[in-house]
Order: sequence, then structure tokens, then C-alpha cells
Amino acid sequence: MKRTLALAVLLASGLVLNAAAQTPAASAAPAAAAPAIPAKVAVIAFQVAVAQTNEGQRNFSDVQRKFEPKQAQLKTLNDDIENLKKQLQAQGDKLSPAESAARTKKIDDETKELQRNAEDARNDYQSAIGDMYNTLASKVFEVVEAYAKEQGYTLVLDGSQQQSPILWAAETTDITKPVIAAYNLKSGVPAPPTPTTVPAAPRPAPKAPGATPAPKN
Repeated sequence: MKRTLALAVLLASGLVLNAAAQTPAASAAPAAAAPAIPAKVAVIAFQVAVAQTNEGQRNFSDVQRKFEPKQAQLKTLNDDIENLKKQLQAQGDKLSPAESAARTKKIDDETKELQRNAEDARNDYQSAIGDMYNTLASKVFEVVEAYAKEQGYTLVLDGSQQQSPILWAAETTDITKPVIAAYNLKSGVPAPPTPTTVPAAPRPAPKAPGATPAPKN
């Protein structure tokens, strides 16, 4: 009886050890793969979206108005130079060499001044447009992100980049207009009363965002 009991205990112990030895192997089995999420891709002309929002058009107009006095100053200086050139051409044969040289020097000096002022104005203008664009772009991006999540998009591609990989996209994937509408609703900025020239979106250093328009001389 004792031998039978001892054999039963031994067999039972062996079964327990065997089961314990098999447990890690069972736990090490690979888990079932999670179901793949269907890709839903959208495209957006992001720079265009930023520029065409009501706020973008308003801010661009504000920058233009700020530089109107400088543009007028450059035009006045340019007109003065053109008048001096015409006078020198019309009276050149009647002027003494000294007077002709003096007028030529004045034209050269004013031309250099015009070039310096125009370059400074262009740099200031591009900087103002760039700052305005970058500030607004960060806010528009938040709307893009929220809209994409709400609509279940898994990827949004920017088609306005020069190195964009997009060769073709169906119109139904373009979310530019819906994003503009969503941002206008969020910002509460009304549409401009008159059509506004949309700026070419600047390329934010060191990246992104095209050439920016410069003040006309």
C-alpha cells in the first residue's frame, strides 16, 4: 500500500513538473496580429490654405498697408531719377563739362540710394510676410490635425511643397477647402469685403511655407 501511494505521488509530481515546463513555451507563442487599420489618405495645399483663410487675407492686407508709405517714397525717388536723366539728355550739349559731370554724379548717387532703400524695403517686407505666415500656419495646422482625426484620415500629404511626392490625387481626397472653412469658423474672422490678392506663400527658413512678393519700385 505504501509503495502504491509513493508511486502515485511520484507520478503526480512528474505531471506537475511537466506542465510547469510547458508553460513558458505556451506563453512564448506569438500573439495574434492586430487587425490592420485601413489607410485613409488626404492631400492639402497647405500654403494655399493658410494664405486663403479670412485671417490670412486680412493680415496680408495689413502688411501691404504698412508698406504703402515706403512704396510711395521709393516711387518718388525713382521718378526724380528719371526726370534728372531726361533733363541731362535734353540739355547735355548745352551744359559745361563740370555741370554735366555734377548732374551725372547726382543721378548715380540717387540711383544707389534707391537701390539700397529698395533692398531694405524688400527684406523688411519679406520678413513681415514670413512672420505673419509662420504665426498663422501654426494655428491652421492645429485645425488640419483636428479635422484629419475627426474624419478618420491616417495620413495627410502637403501637395504645395516643391518636392511633394504626389503625382496624382482624386479630388475627393483634397481637404484644402474644408480646412479653410473649418479655420474660418474657428477664428471668427469675417471674409474680406473686397477681393484680396492672395500672397505667394513664403518659404519659412530654413524649410518651406515659395517666393514672396516684393514692394514695387
